Amino acid sequence: MPQRKKIVWRSPKGEVIACVEKNKVLQENLDEIRQTCQDALEDAVLMGCDEQQFPGVLAELIAGLENPYSQQD
Repeated sequence: MPQRKKIVWRSPKGEVIACVEKNKVLQENLDEIRQTCQDALEDAVLMGCDEQQFPGVLAELIAGLENPYSQQD
């Protein structure tokens, strides 16, 4: 597995999210997402899909994510 870059999570106001548990959950989520994406890439390649197309498809998926909490103040 590639070396993980340390991510400094920030609030919408730019404040650092310093809570150890929050950072742990966020990192675990990223690890799970990475593994799921890796598995999906391997499946796609084994089924004959173009490996170079896959990151673009993921980028479109990510770009389409919506914040369900954006209307709350």
